[in-house]
Amino acid sequence: MTNSVKLAAEVLKEHRASIDRLDAILVYTLGERFKHTQAVGKLKAEHDLPPSDPNREAGQIARLEDLAKEADLDPEFAKKFLNFIIAEVIQHHKQHQS
Repeated sequence: MTNSVKLAAEVLKEHRASIDRLDAILVYTLGERFKHTQAVGKLKAEHDLPPSDPNREAGQIARLEDLAKEADLDPEFAKKFLNFIIAEVIQHHKQHQS
């Protein structure tokens, strides 16, 4: 193996280790987020509130798009990601109401 291939392999290994750590952070962060949304769903069910709040959702999407731009992340991807999460949360909230 040449020195440049060895260096590339080491850099690749470091990038992959960072990706693995970030994946763990994402999973634990989503887990924590869903704990809170489950609590919100139970609260909404107890007080006969609708499972979805379109005004809040629109505000959250706009906020996330701004954050994505600041983070140099495709805002459309961020919007799709949040819409996916919101849909999942609404499903959970509906389950609490049945």
